[in-house]
Amino acid sequence: MNPSSPEIAKVIVIGGGFAGLNVVKGLKKAPVDITLVDRRNHHVFQPLLYQVATAELEPASIGAPIRSILSEQQNATVGLAEVQGVDLARKVILLPRGEIAYDYLVIATGVQQSYFGHDEYRPLAPGLKTMDDALEIRRRLLLAFEAAEWEGDAAARRAKLTFVIVGGGPTGVELSGAIMDVATRSLPKEFRHIDTTTARVILVQGAERLLPAMPEDLSAKVWRDLEAAGVEVRLHSYVTEVTEDGVRVGDEHIAASNVFWAAGVRGQLLAETLGVELDRAGRVVVGPDLSIVGYPEVFVIGDAAHAIDAKTGEPVPGVAQGAIQTGKFVAEIIGRDLRGVAPAERPAFSYFDKGSMAMVGRGKAVASVGRLHLSGFLGWMSWIFLHVMFLVGFRRKFVTMTEWVRSYLFGQRYARLIMGDQQLDVKDVVKGTLTED
Repeated sequence: MNPSSPEIAKVIVIGGGFAGLNVVKGLKKAPVDITLVDRRNHHVFQPLLYQVATAELEPASIGAPIRSILSEQQNATVGLAEVQGVDLARKVILLPRGEIAYDYLVIATGVQQSYFGHDEYRPLAPGLKTMDDALEIRRRLLLAFEAAEWEGDAAARRAKLTFVIVGGGPTGVELSGAIMDVATRSLPKEFRHIDTTTARVILVQGAERLLPAMPEDLSAKVWRDLEAAGVEVRLHSYVTEVTEDGVRVGDEHIAASNVFWAAGVRGQLLAETLGVELDRAGRVVVGPDLSIVGYPEVFVIGDAAHAIDAKTGEPVPGVAQGAIQTGKFVAEIIGRDLRGVAPAERPAFSYFDKGSMAMVGRGKAVASVGRLHLSGFLGWMSWIFLHVMFLVGFRRKFVTMTEWVRSYLFGQRYARLIMGDQQLDVKDVVKGTLTED
């Protein structure tokens, strides 16, 4: 597009996560007409999805309507739709009922859960990438205790109180610690026929340590804290089968009614419609300026991109900070283009690592910020303040902080409404107190 033209550049952003929103906000004062398209109407702070899944927070605490976030930005329009494909040659995105042309396109669709070629596991072992996923895990988690309360068969009751989490990254670690906290601190006084503290939480990790991306001393600290809390950590272990009755870890079958998947991610299906180079995980391979090679007007950012840090030569990590930084970078690139800077003069993206964190349990977290390694209560406080900063709006920050303080002091989780199907699967009723429909 000729930057001296009086026409307004048409920018389409696909995805309302951190990456997409930061592109839109970065172009607030630019001479552009922005359309942000997302298949959901809300932005989600994904690092806290596990707290919705374990009844610590309500969905509204970590999600915000995209229209509300951008309501004051006059050059931005929000559209609720699922993009079916992209025609790079014609410079249009394909929607269920038509198409929209663009001058610049930014793909910020994130990733989905990978089951490593075993998609048949998906309905049996939900992942944790969306708000819907979090609510489904919460439903299964809370129903497990409800069903166990009525279950008269000892083996079936043990299976209902056994939770297997596959994957020892941040999501797996945080989810396993939170589930154990639910069983041992939040529920014991509320059930009459079962002892919720006998619940088994098993964390299966294929690597030699938990949180491989973090320093070894913090990984070891996390392992010790989880073990002390009662979580069974299986390192060097792989799930080889998932069935309705449980999982097979190596040659061992573990009877478990609930399996949650936190191992691996892959690109969204939209990437496959582009006809460009993808990496083994289905993410789009981009150039130093985060554009698709041969298409300088098309950018892929955040988790959806296979991008290389210009300084280190290492892949940009798929974390919130990476999404935010790539979003701001592309907004600057588009602004430079509109000012007449040629694409050949674009800078290369360089990631600034602000550290990584993971919650282990009540009052315990680990944090790595440069050479500073924090754990225990100090790590937990750092984790809290950093995560609150990223929440949208004062009300969400205040409510979330209140819930965390209340949970820490009293051990209660009040977001325990079971939504959706509440039918119990009970083989043998305790003392004949439950009649079947």
